[in-house]
Amino acid sequence: MINIEKARELLKLTKGKTIVAATKYGNDKDISTLIDIGINNIGENRVKSFLEKKDLLEDKEIIWHFIGHLQSKKVKQMINEIDFLHSLDRISLLEEIQKYRKTPLKCFIEVNISKEESKYGLKPSDVITFFEKTLSYDRIIVVGLMGMATYTDDELLIKQQFKKLVDLKQEINKISNHNIEYLSMGMTNDYKIALEAGSTHLRLGSILFKKEE
Repeated sequence: MINIEKARELLKLTKGKTIVAATKYGNDKDISTLIDIGINNIGENRVKSFLEKKDLLEDKEIIWHFIGHLQSKKVKQMINEIDFLHSLDRISLLEEIQKYRKTPLKCFIEVNISKEESKYGLKPSDVITFFEKTLSYDRIIVVGLMGMATYTDDELLIKQQFKKLVDLKQEINKISNHNIEYLSMGMTNDYKIALEAGSTHLRLGSILFKKEE
């Protein structure tokens, strides 16, 4: 169940930014509630649940974001159903998107800013070379960078990791005519720090839901 009061509070706090509601644990009714409140950017991280929800909500005006790791073998069945991809992280994925996408897709390059082996994403040192390669694919438009900070109470560490993403964005924009606008960073545990760092897209999940009593 959606925490309506909290959702409205977040909309005011993040005015001018985009809340991408991560509805991993929500259903179609929850998404409908979010849309009624004013949150219509919806993020899913599993292909199966995304396709199921999209089918149930086909009459709703939704901007769909895929925010999870995307296996190359699943590209064909879903790539023309989304508006944004937040997890572009390898050449094989570029090639699959180019093969099956019908119109240019807005993508975020995923960067492993925490250097954790359990997380996906490019090493920061590989991002510029990878970005330059994306320019050869006309079905892909890189609009931003995405990163997940370490899950920790150490705010200084989180700030340092988000700064890596900010610096990379600035570096790319200095060397390229292609301007990257967005930064997808910040989740329930660190969205306030992400806002201060310059995030444009916050991927918020559990904070939008009421805890079961």
